[in-house]
Amino acid sequence: MDRRREGGAINYGGTGDEENQYAGEIEVPVKTTPMPLMCNSYKDQDKQNPSRLNKILGLEELLSPMVWRASVAEVVGTAVLVFAIDTIVIASVQTETKTPNLVMSTLIAIVVTIILLATFPVSGGHINPTVTFAALFCGLISVSRAVIYILAQCIGAILGALALKAVVNSNIERSYSLGGCHVTSLAQGPDGHDIEIGMELSQALWMEIICVFVFLYSSVWMAFDPRQVQRIGRVTVCFIVGIVLGLLVFLSTTLTGIEGYSGAGLHPARCLAPAIVRGGHLWNGQWVFWVGPIIGSMAFALYVVVVPRQHFHVIEK
Repeated sequence: MDRRREGGAINYGGTGDEENQYAGEIEVPVKTTPMPLMCNSYKDQDKQNPSRLNKILGLEELLSPMVWRASVAEVVGTAVLVFAIDTIVIASVQTETKTPNLVMSTLIAIVVTIILLATFPVSGGHINPTVTFAALFCGLISVSRAVIYILAQCIGAILGALALKAVVNSNIERSYSLGGCHVTSLAQGPDGHDIEIGMELSQALWMEIICVFVFLYSSVWMAFDPRQVQRIGRVTVCFIVGIVLGLLVFLSTTLTGIEGYSGAGLHPARCLAPAIVRGGHLWNGQWVFWVGPIIGSMAFALYVVVVPRQHFHVIEK
């Protein structure tokens, strides 16, 4: 795997396009990995022998128009993603189909693929704090860029949740909690009083960690490696990311079969937004949907470091 900084982009690129100012990449006509335009600042820093701390923090990116332009794409992309996914969650359950989990997972896979393809040219297509955490821990982006992206994703998620709140009636909002993430929920008990049902926090945390690691290992790692993208294509990689995410949503909601548990969140900002907009029981165990992805991303980064580079092979066409 090429461990050089890729300017924060999940490198779905590498298809030989001409210079693209919005994508932040210049495809050079040589048999090497395309060098992202965003890396120019790092090349200049290397000439000045900067400290390792400066490279990690990347404070100069706080003043970079390119980074802030990319953050706008993260806001819009995440807003559309959250609105679409939460709408799918509500619609899948409300239509009372025999296999709501399968319908929901399939639609989520399609939506994620489309939004990734739409967002990649500007920001690299993170649109998820889990992906940004992984890129940070793997050394692909600086702390400054990670903070900017995650803040943008949270703002976008809140805007998406507000948009959903504006178009659904109060009964749907109350019944489906705006499609938010929850470890437990309230249900009417035998005596008519509300009781709390759902999964234990420790189980939910393990589910989140395992699903995040599988998500990163099975799809996002491929997107981080521009050599693989050059072989199989950008659209294929985005499709794989969407399919893996959809499968994990299906497995986490079906495997447990626990009423009151919404399944693995896999997207901390999407889980946070309905909690802020709707509140109530959505705050119960909200930390699980942040701590789980952070630990899962750390485990993924550790795996990437441990595996020797000579073991990496490029998929041949």
